[in-house]
Amino acid sequence: MKLLVTGGAGFIGSAFVRLLLAERPDCHVVNLDKLTYAGNLENLAAVADSPRYRFVKGDIADGPFVMDLFAQQKPDAVVHFAAESHVDRSILSPDPVVRTNFYGTFCLLEAARVHGVARFHHVSTDEVYGSIEEPHDADENYPLKPSSPYSASKAGSDLLALSYHTTYKLPVTVTRASNNYGPYHFPEKLIPLMISNALEDKSLPIYGDGKQVRDWLYVDDHCRAVLAVLEKGRAGEVYNVGGSLALENVEVVRRILRATGKPDSLMITVTDRPGHDRRYALTSDKLERETGWAPLMPFDEGLSRTVRWYQENTGWVGRVKSGAYREYYEKNYAGR
Repeated sequence: MKLLVTGGAGFIGSAFVRLLLAERPDCHVVNLDKLTYAGNLENLAAVADSPRYRFVKGDIADGPFVMDLFAQQKPDAVVHFAAESHVDRSILSPDPVVRTNFYGTFCLLEAARVHGVARFHHVSTDEVYGSIEEPHDADENYPLKPSSPYSASKAGSDLLALSYHTTYKLPVTVTRASNNYGPYHFPEKLIPLMISNALEDKSLPIYGDGKQVRDWLYVDDHCRAVLAVLEKGRAGEVYNVGGSLALENVEVVRRILRATGKPDSLMITVTDRPGHDRRYALTSDKLERETGWAPLMPFDEGLSRTVRWYQENTGWVGRVKSGAYREYYEKNYAGR
């Protein structure tokens, strides 16, 4: 089987590519990535020379390019991770978010429809449900109420993907996952930023009172869920993917400080961002029931592994922060 993975040089996408090549010896992977600030081919250095792996640099929002790529590569399935995923960036500059997340998804769906792809899997987020009051948890039929340009663009792309199943009978599945964490995470999201700052004895900025609640999912558990839906999920269906652990942001930061041996005095409060959702919460019962998937990584163990990875890979962190990781692409891929 040949899979086209979009955004395969990003945090979650690269973990999925590594998982596929390790656990599915019959799979060939074409990784399509634009290599924006969060795409880093160093994440895939361990598999770069595999005869079952190929990297293609390109923009999913370039319709003619995408259509031509499908004609050349003839993928059996598409797993679509590529997205502009940072909420703060979407608030400051919504244009690239809408272009990539919505129009880019459209370009991929059109190419998949024209070329008769056997499965199109769209990776989404729990943020499409918006803030959820206790004691409720969102199931797959919960109303969509996105609060930011990022989450709105993802909600729109979810509905567009599902419409291709209804209208064109394209075998589409969608997963909506909670907050991911783990190695190779670009240091701008909560956990990698706080780990990076703590290791450098910098301040750890917390929005508002820090009592925003998020469900946490180890990245490898998320990737196993995507693979389970790709192989066992029903076309036209949405599946939530949660880690079954809801924590306040301030508590997550405290656990990071304990794991790094740093004092709580490094925490500082900053002005909350506009439209900041108070609580995300979802249930993965449908996914567990239909595929047998369940999260395996306990949060504290996963957090310890993540902290240890950042401690042991300070060179990676430094290159990412400085932009020097792009030299890896220029040295190993440019001109191919």
